[in-house]
Amino acid sequence: MRIGVPKEIKIHEYRVGMTPAGVRELTKSGHTVLVQHQAGFEAGFDDAHYQAAGAVIAPDAPTVWKEAQLIVKVKEPQPSEIPLIQAGQILFLYLHLAAEPALTRGLLDAGCIALAYETVMTDDGHLPLLAPMSVIAGRMAIHAGARCLERGQGGRGMLLSGAPGVSRAKVVVLGGGVVGYNAARLALGLEAQVTILERSLQRLAELDTLFQGRLQTMYSNEETVEEMVRAADLVIGAVLQAGGPAPKLLHGDLVATMQRGSAFVDVAIDQGGCSTTSRPTSHDAPTYVVDEVVHYCVTNMPGAVPHTSTFALTNATFPYIKALADKGVDGAIQEDITLARGLNIRHGQITNPIVAAVYQQQSAALG
Repeated sequence: MRIGVPKEIKIHEYRVGMTPAGVRELTKSGHTVLVQHQAGFEAGFDDAHYQAAGAVIAPDAPTVWKEAQLIVKVKEPQPSEIPLIQAGQILFLYLHLAAEPALTRGLLDAGCIALAYETVMTDDGHLPLLAPMSVIAGRMAIHAGARCLERGQGGRGMLLSGAPGVSRAKVVVLGGGVVGYNAARLALGLEAQVTILERSLQRLAELDTLFQGRLQTMYSNEETVEEMVRAADLVIGAVLQAGGPAPKLLHGDLVATMQRGSAFVDVAIDQGGCSTTSRPTSHDAPTYVVDEVVHYCVTNMPGAVPHTSTFALTNATFPYIKALADKGVDGAIQEDITLARGLNIRHGQITNPIVAAVYQQQSAALG
């Protein structure tokens, strides 16, 4: 199979869909891998590294998209990439279609086959291709939140750890999944006061055991969310509905009651965000202020640490890439239900029921 790895063009996205090690394994199996010129440069991989692994270096994106049967990317196709998609072409990447109705329409019209990393799911609900980036995003959320609390960024001028004789910052994490766990872990390491809100009683018990009483766990409902958010210095939005839009746990009237100069980092922004005050931002301009609360809503947080995040991502994605290359889409998804759940779009039809339901709602709302 001919596999294409284009350079990411989303603003301040520096990751790459495949490492030279992945290229080496694929070419040894008889596949052809086309890597766009300098596709991996920002992540630490020169063209020479890819050539040594057996890749063909393509001069530009149109060449990669035209010649490849399977496109391996990190982020969703940008508007300028949509016209490059070929009918029947396989795309394997993050899509987050619940927040992108225009992209959904573009993929449907293109007649491609699109598998989304974020909906590849095991029988027990684990998301193996979202998890590595969730680990990184959760940890980065605390770094970003600490920065947002600095007075020069519009924050209330607090240090997460406090100081001798000075209280520590109160960090509230909404959601106890992979993002929430990693955010809490890092916040505790910085000696903040941490509370996790979660709806699963089983997960609350697991978190209580994992952290051995070093943080507070609370059952998440409207009342506890309001109580904890109002008292917080830093709130981390870490909720997820696989394939669907993030639930809106914060609303404008609640945000207006938060402490002046507090900070909100919405890691759920890829799926539309968990606050009505959230809107996508980039690493170029990551924050904005609503009712004196600093909002950080960058849609590709791990893109800021491309070396670490590329390795973390491709360690997880490569076995699926290899299966698609060796067996084709039909063979790969027939043998692996986990991968089959990643199929979002095929030949003009939405195949993921959650994505389909969301798109129908969006289409109805637009008339």
